Amino acid sequence: RSSSAAGGRPCDAKDFGHGSLVCACSATYCDTLDPLVLPAPGSYVKYESSKAGKRLERSEGSFQHNAKSPGTTLAVGEPVLSQVAGVVTLCVPTDFHLTLDTTQRYQKVKGFGGSITDAAAINIQSLSKAAQNHLLRSYFSEEGIEYNLVRVPMASTDFSIRLYTYADAEGDFELRHFNLTEEDTHMKV
Repeated sequence: RSSSAAGGRPCDAKDFGHGSLVCACSATYCDTLDPLVLPAPGSYVKYESSKAGKRLERSEGSFQHNAKSPGTTLAVGEPVLSQVAGVVTLCVPTDFHLTLDTTQRYQKVKGFGGSITDAAAINIQSLSKAAQNHLLRSYFSEEGIEYNLVRVPMASTDFSIRLYTYADAEGDFELRHFNLTEEDTHMKV
């Protein structure tokens, strides 16, 4: 990580009713995070967002070693992470215990990211160039959440303004009629 990151800028919160606060990003201002720093071994960093207005609020804690099972760590009262419709929620029940077996590995995390659907691309393109730059930096730069992966759906999805495929000719198993659409060439590629 570069040490040149300037530090965080607070959320410009806008209330859309029903207790829903969002951080507004414009051509002249977008909130940023403090530079990310990895925690010391045996400790963790938690970022929490909430409907009440928390926006990636940082806190720290430490894991407790579990003497009953070698290779495991026990986090007492730790947050439960859930994601619904793109909103990440952390809940901290008082009786929750999470046991991690640090000797067992199931998969390697390659990174974190999101999806560029037609709807996302249409909304991004509707912004001024300066606002687009702020928005994309908030996702992919060191001042943002540092996404390093993007999923681009093939053809239309439920977030498209019309249904389309790449090979609409029935029985075209050789894909002679395969064709990218305007959505691909103007929004996804």
